[in-house]
Amino acid sequence: MISASRRLWRTSPLTYAALVLACLLSVYPLYYMVIIATRTLDAINDIPPPVTPGDAFVDNFGRVLEADAANFLVGLRNSFIVSSVVTVSVVFFGSLAGFAFAKLRFAGRNALLLVILLTMMVPTQLGLIPLWGMMFDLGWYGDLKAVIVPFLVSAFGVFLMRQYASQAVPDELIEAARVDGCSTARIYWHVVLPALRPAAAVLGLLTFMEHWNSFLWPYAVLTPENPTLQVSLAFLSFAYYTDYSLVFAATAVATVPLLLVVVLFGRQIIGGITEGAVKA
Repeated sequence: MISASRRLWRTSPLTYAALVLACLLSVYPLYYMVIIATRTLDAINDIPPPVTPGDAFVDNFGRVLEADAANFLVGLRNSFIVSSVVTVSVVFFGSLAGFAFAKLRFAGRNALLLVILLTMMVPTQLGLIPLWGMMFDLGWYGDLKAVIVPFLVSAFGVFLMRQYASQAVPDELIEAARVDGCSTARIYWHVVLPALRPAAAVLGLLTFMEHWNSFLWPYAVLTPENPTLQVSLAFLSFAYYTDYSLVFAATAVATVPLLLVVVLFGRQIIGGITEGAVKA
């Protein structure tokens, strides 16, 4: 039985080859973007494609900053504000509601959870026009509130945190905290929230990436003078021809904060899983 189990988990050379191939296919587009960002425009037509960085990145990015129509720095700042605020809000309210649905008993709990799940089944595009009209009536057109306030709570976040809380937080732990005199708020902050750290890191990572890469809604409600990053990148290619060195240089810079967030939240996910395994 032991030998059979070892054979089951043994990694074959074919597995390594498949993993290496998958990694290369995933990394190559990003690497090619960096290569073209550091070269002049004619490098995009070179056959075979260049594989080493050039020395034109500073010049390419300088032209990005000089492109008044793109407002790149404004877009970078706005995307950081929008993504950060929405991520913190979604994680906080998602964990709070998830804890309530998983561990608290109140009238209409299952019905409310069903309503939340039903909202996840409605395509976002169906609400685009009425939501745009609402933002216009509120006077938020062209303001960052229009891309922040409608997304402060996520139905997916509530469902994810509810599912994780139901498994990760034992009822006995909450009962022990109540015996010690903790209020519901203190139980959430000192008992539940630390236990939800891995799920919160996953939710935060997905939320930040979603809103950092969001294009359609910011493009609909923001002005060219006050864009988010993806809208700013789009304005770099709105012309009779596309300067890929220019676009790729801006995209490479725009990718750096996203990579840092992935590394940060990835460490939190691994740290939380490791901590839970040690406690178990």
